[in-house]
Order: sequence, then C-alpha cells, then structure tokens
Amino acid sequence: MNVADMKDIKKIVLLLLGVLTTAAGTAQTTRISGACVAGLHGDREVSLAGEWQFHKGDGRTYDDVITLPGSMLTNGKGDIVTVDTKWTGSLYDSSFYYNPHMERYRRAGQMKFPFFLTPSRHYTGAAWYKKTVFVPDNWRERLVLWLERPHIETTVFVNGNEVGRDSSLSVPHAFDITDFVRCGADNAIEIKVYNGIENVCVGQDSHSVTDQTQGNWNGITGEIKICRVDGGIDMLQVYPHAATGDVEVVITLSEQRAREIAERKKGATLDNDLQITVNTRRFDFKDVMPEKDAGDSFARTIKRTISMADSLRLWDEFTPNLYSLRVEYGNAVAQTKFGFRDISADGRRMMLNGHEIFIRGTVENCCFPLTGYPPTDVESWRKIIKKCKEYGLNMMRFHSYCPPEAAFTAADELGFYLQPEGPSWPNHGVKLGNGMTIDRYLLEETQRMVEQYGNHPSFMFLAAGNEPAGNWVKWVGDFVDYWHSTGDNRRLYCGASVGGGWAWDPKSDYHVKGGARGLDWDRRAPQTMDDFAANVTQFVQKGSKPITFNINEPFLSHEQGQWCCFPDFDETSQYTGAYKAGNFDIFRDLLACNGMASQAKKFLYASGNLQLLAYKYEMERNLRTPNYTGFQLLGLNDYSGQGTALVGPLNVFWHEKNYKQEIKWQEFCAPIVPLARMEKFVLTESDTLRAGLMLYNATADAIKDMPFRVSIGHGEQLLEAGRKEFLDGKTRRLPIGKSEIGAYFYPIRQLIAAMRATRPDFVLPCKFRLVLQAFGKNSDDTQGRNTYDFWVYPDEVEMPQLPKNVYVCDTLDKKAEKILRKGGRVLLTAAGRVTMGDDVKQTYLPVFWNTSWFKMRPPHTTGAYIDTTHPLFAVSDAGNKAVRFPTDSWSNLNWWELLNKAQVINLQDFPADYQPAIQPIDTWHVSRKLGMIAEAKVGNGKLLITTMDITNNLDRRPVARQMRKALLEYVASPDFQPEHTVDIDVIKNLYTKHAPTVNMFTKDSPDELKPKLK
Repeated sequence: MNVADMKDIKKIVLLLLGVLTTAAGTAQTTRISGACVAGLHGDREVSLAGEWQFHKGDGRTYDDVITLPGSMLTNGKGDIVTVDTKWTGSLYDSSFYYNPHMERYRRAGQMKFPFFLTPSRHYTGAAWYKKTVFVPDNWRERLVLWLERPHIETTVFVNGNEVGRDSSLSVPHAFDITDFVRCGADNAIEIKVYNGIENVCVGQDSHSVTDQTQGNWNGITGEIKICRVDGGIDMLQVYPHAATGDVEVVITLSEQRAREIAERKKGATLDNDLQITVNTRRFDFKDVMPEKDAGDSFARTIKRTISMADSLRLWDEFTPNLYSLRVEYGNAVAQTKFGFRDISADGRRMMLNGHEIFIRGTVENCCFPLTGYPPTDVESWRKIIKKCKEYGLNMMRFHSYCPPEAAFTAADELGFYLQPEGPSWPNHGVKLGNGMTIDRYLLEETQRMVEQYGNHPSFMFLAAGNEPAGNWVKWVGDFVDYWHSTGDNRRLYCGASVGGGWAWDPKSDYHVKGGARGLDWDRRAPQTMDDFAANVTQFVQKGSKPITFNINEPFLSHEQGQWCCFPDFDETSQYTGAYKAGNFDIFRDLLACNGMASQAKKFLYASGNLQLLAYKYEMERNLRTPNYTGFQLLGLNDYSGQGTALVGPLNVFWHEKNYKQEIKWQEFCAPIVPLARMEKFVLTESDTLRAGLMLYNATADAIKDMPFRVSIGHGEQLLEAGRKEFLDGKTRRLPIGKSEIGAYFYPIRQLIAAMRATRPDFVLPCKFRLVLQAFGKNSDDTQGRNTYDFWVYPDEVEMPQLPKNVYVCDTLDKKAEKILRKGGRVLLTAAGRVTMGDDVKQTYLPVFWNTSWFKMRPPHTTGAYIDTTHPLFAVSDAGNKAVRFPTDSWSNLNWWELLNKAQVINLQDFPADYQPAIQPIDTWHVSRKLGMIAEAKVGNGKLLITTMDITNNLDRRPVARQMRKALLEYVASPDFQPEHTVDIDVIKNLYTKHAPTVNMFTKDSPDELKPKLK
C-alpha cells in the first residue's frame, strides 16, 4: 500500500469517527510538543510558579491570592462541602443520604463520606488567575506560554488580549503569545480555568475528572512558564526500528517558519541545514527543504532516516537503554529521548524485540490523596514504579486518563510498560459512537497524547478508554483502523479496556477484557489444576443469535483480582493533605458501635492474608494458562472511591499495610515463578501428595540448565524427607513461556514416618508446605521460589465419649433446656437452621470490590479471624500432646470445608464485649458482629452453638470431622468455661428471629446517578 492510499484510508476513518479534520486541538491553540521546549533553562525560559492573583467565579475582579502550581483545593479555596454539594461523579450508594446512622456525618463542616475520600472544599466553575511578569527586551523569538496539567479548560489573555483556549485533559496547554507580549516591559498574564465537564463530555466517572479519584479540581498543577523557542519547530517524532537499527526522524515546522521558506524574498537567506545528533554522534544534511503533508498550507514536514545499527542497544524491562536525540534546523532546536524497541502481535503472542513477553500489570486509578491530582515530578513516579517492580509487575494501565510526562520519563528510565487511555469512561452520562461530542474529543485527545508522549519507549500500549456504552464496537474498530492508517507502529492499539460482559471488539491489536479471571472456589474445593485456556481461545457473544469469535490476538485480563481486606485504621495518619479519610472514620465508628473496636487489627491481619491468598491462586491460574499474555490488576494499591475498594496489598499511598504478610507476593508475581498443579490441599495419611510442576519464564531469553528442587517444609524448616531434584545436572533449555518440568509425588505415610523418626511425639493433624525452588548457577542463587500450604489429617477419628451431662442436638429442644437448668452442657450443631444472620452471605473468598458499590451483592464477608488462644485450639487432654484443631489465626485453605457457603450467627444480642473464637469479618460498611461458634452461660449450664456443618458426610470431609472431634472434646473438658451470661431467649431467637435488613434505600443498578437532593 502506498502513502497516498494510506492517507485516503485515514481520511475515510476520520469521517467515520465523526472528525472532520485531523487537527489535534482547538483552532486558537498552538500545538507544540514537549520535545520543542525540553531542556530550556536560564535565559531560555521564565518560571511563573509562585503567587498569583486570584478570583473565584465570573469576572476579573481579583480579590485573593493563590499559589501555583496547585489547585484551589490545595490552596484551601472553594466552597464548604455539604450534603447539597453537586459532585461531578456519580455517588451510586444513596443510603448515606437517608440512613439515620449517617446523620452525624452529614453536618456542614463535619462531612465524612463512606464512598470516597472527603475534601475540605469543592468547586466547579470558572476561576481567574493573574500574574505580572517581565519579559526581557532581547526576547524577540517565538514565545510560548506552557501550562502543564491544567484542569480543565483554559482561556489565556496577555495584556488584556485573548490569545486562545484549550481543553485537553492529557497534555500541556501551549499558547503562542509572541504577538501579544511587550518585550522589555511588564506583561499581565491572565488565565481563566473552567473545570465543568460538559464541554469535554468525557463522562462524570472518568478518572480524569471524577470525585471518586483525583476529584474535579480547578487549577494548574505542573510546569507554568514562558519559553523562548528559537526558530519554529512544532513537533519532533522519532520512529526507531530495533530490527534494523534505523531511526526515522520526522520534524514538523511551525506554519510561520514554513511560510518563510515558501515565500523567500529576493536576497533573503535562510539556514536550512539539518543536524541530527544521537548521544554524541552527529548526522549532517545540507540545505534540507520541507515537504507538504496532508492538510498543510505550506510545506512543513522534514523526514530523514539515520542508522545506529553499529551501536544498537535495545530497550525493555531488563535493559532500559535510552538514547538522546537533538535536532538543529537553522536556529530551531528540539530534543527528545527514545529507545530501540519493536512491539508487535504474532497471533496470540505479544512480541517485544523479537521475543515473546508476558504482562504483569496493575491499574493506576489516579488516586493521590495528598493533592488530589497526579504528580508532575519524575521522582514521585520513580517511587511508584519501583514499588511496582518490587512486587514483580512490569506494566501499568491508566484507567480513563493519561498521566503527566514525568510518568513516562520515569518508566523509560526504569524499564516499565505503560498503557495510557483516552480520558473517558463513556458509559455513565455519555455514550460512544452515538454522535456525541465524545466521539470527536476522544480521538483528538489520543492524537494529542501520541504527539506529546509518543517518543517515550515506555508508551507501549494505547486504549481509547474504559468500558464504553453505545455503538462502541464500531467506533473503537474505526479508532484502531485510524491508528493503523497513520503508520505509527510504535505501540499496540486496543479499542477499549472492558469487562467480560462487554461485546467482542474484533479489530484490536490486543484485548484487555474480563471473562477469564477469578476463582470458582464457591463451587469446588481449592485446587490448582485448572486454567483459563477455554476462555482465551474463544469468546461467545450472547444475544438472540450468539456469535463465536475465535481469539487470535494477545489477551490480557481486565481488572483482575479486586479481592478486599478490612480497613487499616492506622493508615488515617497518612492523610495529611487535601483529602481526609472520613470513610475510615465511619468504618471505625461502625466497628466500635457493634462492640468490636478491639478486633480492628485482628480483622486486618486475617482478611489481609486471605486477600493475598486469593491473589496468589488467581494470578497463578493466569500464569498457568497457555497463550494467556498476562493480567492487569485492579490494583496493587487501594482504590479510595466507589464505596472504598480496599483491593490492594498496598494502601492508596503505595505503602505496605500494617500487618504481617504470611504469603509472600514476590513468590507468585515475578519474571520466574515455579508453579504446582495440585488437586487438593487437604490430605489424609493414606493419600499421596501429587503435584505437576511448571515454570513460568517471563525473562528476555530461554533459560539453560536451571536446577529445580521440590521440598517439604514443616514450620520454618525444610525436611530432607520428600526432597527431589529436577533438571539437576542436565542440560535442558527452558523457553520463554510456560514449561512443564515433571511430576512430583510423595506418599503421606512416608512423610509421617520421616517426621516420627526425628520427633517420636509427632501427631496429626499437621500443616506442611510444598516448596518449589528454581536455581541459577548454584544452590545459593535462587531465581524463583514458591510455596503451597497443605494439611494432613488422620484417616479416621475416634470421637470422644461424652459424659451424661453433655448433650448434642441441632436445636434447643426440651431436653437441652432441661440439661441447662440442671447445670449441664449443650452443643448445638445448628448448621442450616439459624435465622439470626441468614441475611449474611458467606463464601470462602473475600468481598469483591465492595458491598456499597454493588448494593450488598454477596459475598458479604472477607474471611474470618480465628482466636488461636482459645482452648478449642489448644492441646487436648487426651494425653498424646495433639492439638485439638491446629490452625492459623486466619482462614487458610483448610477452612474452606467449614466456611464456604456456611451460615453465620448474628451476635447482636450477645454481650457487647463478647468476641467469638471463630469470627467471620463482615463488610466494613455494616460491621455486624458475626460468629461461626458462640458460647455462653445459659441458665445454670453452659452452651456452645455452631453453624459449621460438623455432621454430614464426615467420611469425605476430614476437616469437618476433626472440628467435630475438637468441639466435642472441648465442650466435655474442664476448658469449657464461658465467661458471658446470655438469657435462654437469646438462644431461642437465633432460630426464629431475623436481624434488621440492611437498607440500601434503592434497588437501582450501580450505574445510577446521585440522588436528587431537595
């Protein structure tokens, strides 16, 4: 296809997208790339940072001062937040406005929100900023006013003259102010900033504007300066080709410079020599004349190709080699950095520099509580990206927004892959492909993003936006066609990042889509045999006529994980800036009101480790899947909005939470991960431990001769028993990807015999660990390590003989009441019979996202805290030193059998200070006191009730069998000494009474808009 044909295709696609011209900005605005103002210092630029005159509202009567860079919020400007505040984002959860318990948080000046962080001020509208600046007399070149990260629309006036306006959410606003400035004099710079979203039409929940994330702030938060730009280069784009070492350099001249060349007057001379310098190597081109490109009034484009083949160093996550390129054309100068890397799709494989790559990504949701907006300095982004790499990630997606230049710069330096998106979630309030403003704006924004940031090697992927609605499939197909028609193959293009319920987008270079994520442990016991192979091979689009799409492109899981843990209330001290964690205050108050203030850190620990467990096994399921390119988490850090989604092992500040992580994240998220396929994690003494062994190799090359060891751990020690070496002393090439290593098996009786050989008093049950290690050149060079807890229970359990004063039944019958009156003991096995708490739906896995956003959609619990100091978990009095029920203090995998889909008891009528030994952790939006057992003095006797099923199918349920034995033994033992007294009617009510229903005050979907307030 020739260039003319490509231009025709580009024109057709633009018309289909509803864009009449290819102009990347408003007519009044200068489009000049960062390459043309980079490195200007000293007498080349003047900073406008500092104090500005300020006025909130219409008109230019400056009656206040403000500091820029910054926002109105960081300067304490705006309106006091009240219940009548008109938020930009949707609120989704109406209950806050009507729930009587929330009245105390709705008072003006004391506002606290459960669904996002609370700002002290809020403002949507126009604001005026003015500063007087002296421009030197010798500044006779082109002058550009550079505004980095304004929000949202800017209109610029110089000395009272309107210069132009811009509305980009993604790139700096640049204004050519040459004709308006008085050199050698003071100049009045006035900027009107308007942060309403109706003109950009991106949708109120886009992370570029919504209150759920950064907030819809008003201000300018990056560099503010006047640049003295010699000559006239508007754009510098660099197209490196790693396969050949060639670099295509494309220079776009300003229209003024192009006019000067085209309209040379007699006797006039212009220096048209071109010099391109890469690092210290210089390429000279004599008397270069620009070419005319489509849409240009004058010849403006210069294209030259240079070769660096003899000094080629590639860029990727392992070797982030960068080159500096400087262009001089007459007196015009521009400079940029680039890296040699080729990204492409080869069927379902994603290729970088000729080898397959795998993505381990997270979503950056634009949550920055200290300021409310993303940082524009490189060091801040270095810290974030280093933390991501520490946790084994190599990629970041920016949900419905584009980060500032500093993020790309840091990612270039550190070797990190980025997927910025158009700044739109065209689903809430707007739709894509329906002829709305967003159709034009979104394409223009992505054009601006590519022009501004396209030279960065970290800019590997581009998506139009997040989860669109409307006629979006056709629109994003045309969007991908457009970018292909430009010939810019420096990145891969995705129509949109979407969930599993969205239609199939067949034109994307790669897919970011749900549908191949999660764990199905609500239906079957935990195992690691399965993968997502069927889900990433075909997609069946449901409808009146289902359509089957064969998937032949790289596939990334969309927003994987979203497993929650309980709030870390110690985190609130970190909110020292613009936003406060009023949501955490509400959740802490709820916990205290329900008598569980003492449990906060215990709940954090227990739920946090279950969260890590869920991430481990879901991410490994992704890693096991053939031809699955990888995942994008949502996310590595918490998301402060949409009901408060505590989904990260890190908090919103990218800091570790305040609990000990028993499961090591870096074991299952790294370039090299040993993997085990196991049918089960609960075994008995007659079983054989079996594991299919795999190695995930996401390094830059195949691995030769990597010794692989399997060991069994007990406590902190690795045992000699069961150790087996694979690939030891053999030369075997393990390619990039997912390799089968072999099969491991070890009879449990041999393990028990080995344990008793060194510890004669060893008894079951017991927890062990399967430890996989992949080594480098020697056994001290561990390249990858992974562990799997497993449990061994006895084949048979002899239930204790109960004394006559101990009665076991499933309901509080007359005999039970009689025994209690006489001072006896009663064990109620009430699984499936309790009504007090039947509104709480428990599965083994934790809350997904949060219950506020999904209006109490189950599950409602996020693990369980187990009080290991309770006598139920102590050494029994049977004389064999066996622990009645060995356990961690959180619901590790052995608890699946007892907790998954099991009823809980609502203990609201028990004494306020009573805490059960097995305590499911309720959603922090309600924090009901729950238990799987409860015990108390009742009448003259003692009673214990449990909703765990310790009765049915015990021959197939060794954990339940052991728990039954432990409970019977405990209830019959001297250890059974309940401290609290409960009236017998409270126990009866557990079978007849229902807890108050959680009122969400609406049945609308999560996409509802905020309620209409009077």
